[in-house]
Amino acid sequence: MTDYPLPNFSVDLSGQTALVTGASSGLGLRFAKVLAASGAKVALAARRLDRLEALAAEIKAAGGQAVAIEMDATDADQLIGAVEKAEKALGLVTILVNNAGIPDAQRAHKMSIELIDRVLDINVRAPWILSCEVARRLLAADKPGRIVNIASSAAYSYGGNGAALYSVSKSAVVRMTETLAVEWARNHINVNAIAPGAFASEMMDGMLARIGDFSATTPRKRIGDPAQLDSTLLYLCSPASDAVTGTSIRVDDGQGGR
Repeated sequence: MTDYPLPNFSVDLSGQTALVTGASSGLGLRFAKVLAASGAKVALAARRLDRLEALAAEIKAAGGQAVAIEMDATDADQLIGAVEKAEKALGLVTILVNNAGIPDAQRAHKMSIELIDRVLDINVRAPWILSCEVARRLLAADKPGRIVNIASSAAYSYGGNGAALYSVSKSAVVRMTETLAVEWARNHINVNAIAPGAFASEMMDGMLARIGDFSATTPRKRIGDPAQLDSTLLYLCSPASDAVTGTSIRVDDGQGGR
């Protein structure tokens, strides 16, 4: 039997390298800062390099290590290249947070083929490619790892606000989490997901601009603060969740119903 401490709970990420996509704003920006504050070296990936560089400077000023990596989530070569750049700069990626995502914001029958492809490319294809590339390198190095996919409460309940494809894509993220967890369980690569409800972010700002402030209709009359996701993120990225894989944790403040 392993001699575990009492309690067996640690969110110390010292010695780990994390790659966070969509890190230029919203939840991804917060996730990157939280991981860095917990000791991880953090690779910041997104399209807006200026924002990433500002965030990297902030993390470094606080005593952490970070590198900015410009990446278009629709470009497979850039996805694979981001993992390579992160490893060269900070070491083998042992934590991947697949956060980048976009809404559809249109009724299904009105969507262009271009928009359909873009939603599926960013929300489904990109996290699949990145997960496989990170896992491939972990397997070659015989190292354990953590992959955290950002799904959505929309994967479980469609609100009917012109986000049908977004809902489908996030359901795919949940199923991706479950299947890849099985594939890599024997290799100690844990694959889990967080399914947030309505939390403040750049994407949420866009939704509020389109449909108005709906916070009064939620059970707790509020939009969530990204800080309320810190504990779930750290749990899934850290030794605390050693035996947890293939799980999607709903953090929706009671908004989604059951």
